[in-house]
Amino acid sequence: MDQVIAALLRGGDAAGEIDLPAWRALWDRLESGALDRAEVSALLATLSTRLPAPAPLEALVVSLRERRSGPEHPAWPGAVNIVGTGGGPRTFNVSTAAAFVAAAMGVPVVKTGSRAHTGSVGSIDLLDRLGVRLTRSVPDTEDALGEHGIAFAGPFVYPATLTRMARALLPLGLKPFGRFLNALGPFLAAVPVSAQVTGVSSAAPLEPLRHLAATATDRTVWLCANDVGCDELLGFADNVIHTGGDPVTLSPGDLAPGHGSLDDLAEAHPDSLVPHFLDVLSGRGTTAATEAVCLNAAALAMAGGHAATWPGAFAAATEAVHGGAVVALVDRVRAKAVARG
Repeated sequence: MDQVIAALLRGGDAAGEIDLPAWRALWDRLESGALDRAEVSALLATLSTRLPAPAPLEALVVSLRERRSGPEHPAWPGAVNIVGTGGGPRTFNVSTAAAFVAAAMGVPVVKTGSRAHTGSVGSIDLLDRLGVRLTRSVPDTEDALGEHGIAFAGPFVYPATLTRMARALLPLGLKPFGRFLNALGPFLAAVPVSAQVTGVSSAAPLEPLRHLAATATDRTVWLCANDVGCDELLGFADNVIHTGGDPVTLSPGDLAPGHGSLDDLAEAHPDSLVPHFLDVLSGRGTTAATEAVCLNAAALAMAGGHAATWPGAFAAATEAVHGGAVVALVDRVRAKAVARG
């Protein structure tokens, strides 16, 4: 068995000694086909259950970032990404909705995401049904951002090594890979944004991710968590936003009245997925759904430096929803995708 995988399985001091050259050697073995399915399965099962200590974890992320294709691109000024770790209570696609709301407020948004691994509908699954296309390159993303103020980046932003891991598991299930991608994917995507708002569910290890966020040099990374365990800000929950400085707390009544419960944020039936999503974006959803989407959009505005105060950001988000600007933006993005064929 590969020495890195063996060390991860032993845990403790053994895992703490995994350095950058060891991770590089592991990925070289994977890409050469020298790792068998059992080894890849053991690797992902271990990493999806327990991330290593800060030093080997940082080395792991660096080793994968090195394998991203294409040159580094300067950050687009003020552009923000919103992404979640998944794995918590199942809700509708709050972060995707918040991305549209923030863009309608004038915040440049480049969103990353994935297909569903732990839930039934991931952000890419929803975008497929909406008829919204993913971008295929950095120039393509820049064009979409310039035209609409929002872009949904395709899988080109991730290291190809991740695809090799997923393929190596077939025909086994992909849940271990999905849990790994959900936890670390937000730190691996090559998206030239200035800031990133990352929701962390109760299923993800907050403290190791806080360490990774602190080591980011290409963007400001905010981590959001709450006492309900969801990977998004919620009006009826006690939320904490780890900004790298003093944490921001948002409790019921601070910005939103905080009515409702998780039942009001439930995933829609597949047959009504798109109508439900558009209802939320037009303000016809539940109060709890509107509050959640507007809170997360406000976080994007604050993280990107587009708003001076939380109340002002939340008010602007609410106005974009109820004033029709968000649905109008969705219509333009969908129409453009149809025109492109």
